[in-house]
Amino acid sequence: MNSTYWPNMKSWRNGVITALAVLTVSGLISCAVNPVSGRNDFVMMSEAQEISIGRDTNPKIIAQYGLYDNPALQAYVQKVGEGVAAHSHRSNLVYRFTVLNSTDVNAFALPGGYIYITRGLLAYINTEAQLAAVLGHETGHVTARHAVRQQSAATVTGILGSVLAAGVGVQGTQDVVNVLGNALLQGYGREHELEADRLGAEYLARSGYDPHAMIEVIGILKDQEQFEVQQAKEEGREPHVYHGVFASHPDNDQRLQEVVGASNQFKNPSAMRVNRDAFLHEIDGLTFGDSEHDGIRRGNHFYHADLGFAVDFPVGWKLDNQPNALLATAPQSAALLQLTTEDLNERISPREFLRARLKIDDLRNGEAINTNGMTGYTGITTAKSPFGVRPIRITVLYFNTKAYIFYGAAKNANQAYAFDSAFLAAARSFHPITAQERGLAQEQQIHLRRASGTTRLEELSRNSPISDHPLDQLRLINGLYPNGEPAAGQWFKVIQ
Repeated sequence: MNSTYWPNMKSWRNGVITALAVLTVSGLISCAVNPVSGRNDFVMMSEAQEISIGRDTNPKIIAQYGLYDNPALQAYVQKVGEGVAAHSHRSNLVYRFTVLNSTDVNAFALPGGYIYITRGLLAYINTEAQLAAVLGHETGHVTARHAVRQQSAATVTGILGSVLAAGVGVQGTQDVVNVLGNALLQGYGREHELEADRLGAEYLARSGYDPHAMIEVIGILKDQEQFEVQQAKEEGREPHVYHGVFASHPDNDQRLQEVVGASNQFKNPSAMRVNRDAFLHEIDGLTFGDSEHDGIRRGNHFYHADLGFAVDFPVGWKLDNQPNALLATAPQSAALLQLTTEDLNERISPREFLRARLKIDDLRNGEAINTNGMTGYTGITTAKSPFGVRPIRITVLYFNTKAYIFYGAAKNANQAYAFDSAFLAAARSFHPITAQERGLAQEQQIHLRRASGTTRLEELSRNSPISDHPLDQLRLINGLYPNGEPAAGQWFKVIQ
């Protein structure tokens, strides 16, 4: 079975670079004036090449995540981002600020001025100044050419490591050099993040926003990170946390306070915009969690109205709705079940589909299945999985014009078939969505309410459609975690 069906699989490259690479390194080294510092930086590409990378990669990012379908919100984020970037060190660039249709809590930048923020991150922001802080931080990465500088350092580190390994002929030298190179780059990344914080705060101040919003964002996202870490611990998995703007330092870090404080020289104390209410009304109606287009998770159930199906997974398993697959992970990551789909193009049997389309020739214990009016085939093969080479239960079901494929594997090689009945039960639960289930397939959205003197989030959480830690989630999206309450007269977010 093709290992690309499984997530997080590493591809390995073998080969040795000879001493001729030394000449290559010396030929690649060049310097360019950094737009921020005015000093010469070691880089390995021109500004035109840098811009080209962003331009060529942007369509791939859009294809991977998708645009959030809200033109008004896209225009608002672009306007805020442009206002900040206009005061940057590279105001000559044409910046593009894009909201991605992703539940990830993230923002990032490509070289050349392509900057992205997810709707997942927008849900946790509460003022326009905080939005500007995120966009300003990412603009700082672009203006200081961090991606170019880090790529240049990584390229040369890799080449030099290969040269050293080939020259001394000692097994493992490459690994040592890679470790040292990674340590260097991780430390350098810390400096990049602080520099992006400093630049973002400066651009905020020059744009008329309160630069302290940079620290507010880090505090809010640190709360979100703390909640995610706790969830991951409860579920026996690795946490998924946001990268740059807060992963490298806490909100009370002294150096962070210093670099943000340095922006005070650029601000006008009488014109420090926050724009809380304006921002909240812009995100009124924002999709929270899964979108209807990608399917909706409800506990251990999954509903996809657009494709017209529903499926159930074992109780207690964690569902991860990725762009190209639905993953169900057992507690303590003891097993993984993945559901993918492919178009049907030929009138062939499900058994022939496994052989001809998926190239599975060694299927064992195969049997035809008929479930909920659909034909299919199931069996066992042996192939790579995220746990290594394992017996894999594979099931294909035909529904409308698509083939739905289940791949299941257990982590413990000594109990490779311990979850086989669970894998089959999930596949057999696959069925056309019912009229009642279509109501469950509707996405949740953020809406605004004005707090009264008696508003309590704990009371609201009891009737919340959020199935997972509703009180914590309400406090997180309102910047009130872990035990705050909205002030009387203040707009705040609820999920409906």
